[in-house]
Order: sequence, then C-alpha cells, then structure tokens
Amino acid sequence: MATATASQPISGVSAGRETVIEEVYPSISGSGFGRFLGQLMDCMPVSIGGVKLSQALFAPIVAPLGVAGYLQLKVTGPAYVLTNRSVVKRASLGQRMFASVPLSEIDNIDIQVLSGQEFFQAGDLLLLNSNGDTLMHLEGIPRPDRFRQVILDARDARMRSDRSFEIISARS
Repeated sequence: MATATASQPISGVSAGRETVIEEVYPSISGSGFGRFLGQLMDCMPVSIGGVKLSQALFAPIVAPLGVAGYLQLKVTGPAYVLTNRSVVKRASLGQRMFASVPLSEIDNIDIQVLSGQEFFQAGDLLLLNSNGDTLMHLEGIPRPDRFRQVILDARDARMRSDRSFEIISARS
C-alpha cells in the first residue's frame, strides 16, 4: 500500500531534514608532509618533454612515502561534509564530528594556497563570518575554487528557502 507524503512548499526542500550535498576528503597537501612533497616535486622548474625535472628525479623515490601519507590521512584525517544546512568537519572513518558551521553564518570564503599545495591543485578554505572572523578552516581541499562555489551556492539556496518558508508560514 502506498503511503502519502506531505507535499513540500518548495520542491526538493524539506523543512525538517538535513541532506548531504557533497563530501570532500582532503588531499595529502592538507598535511605538512604533503606540502613538503609538493614543494619537492616543483623545486626544479626545468621541463623535459613536459615533465619537470624534479618530478622525474624525485617521484620514484618519494612515491611510497606519498602513498603511505595518503593512506594515513584517509584513515585518521578529517572529511568535510556540505549539507543543505551546514558545513561539517568529521572523522573520515565513523561519524565523529569535530566542528559544524551553519550555512547562514557564512558570509564569505577565502582560498589560501600554501607552498606545496599548487602541485596537488589544492588549497585551504577559510569560512568567514560577516566580521571577517574564521568560522572553520578546511585544509587541503582539491580544486578549492570549485568547492568554494558549491558552498556559496548552497548557502544562497538555504537563505532563499528560509525566506520562502517564512513567507509561507506568514500566510497561514
């Protein structure tokens, strides 16, 4: 027997449910060791056949260390979860939450690319409030400009939805 569900005032938006939009796992560039490897891979700008000399020389030597650092980060490092209500920093394994910032508190997001992160096409995101204070620091985000835009779009959608719910509630 089919059950009837309550209709939603705005399609896809639920007043009482938090929904995951995207999960992002930091690259190895989120750690000091990873940034060191990135600096090492970019230390010699001379290219041979489109490959930097430093990458050709050092990659075979440090690859096992890079893989070990990557695996360690995936087991003990954080994961960043964007929902329709907040940005959450949690353990990559399990559900232990370290921090959470409601989307409504985010005014702007700065991108910092630290030395060594450019090799990995990664950077840090700083979630800022209207006073310019850092609410949360997301380290080693792959393609940080893309994730920044996804967060800002989710924030704008949340704010529009909240305003719409207020208008609908005022009609009742």
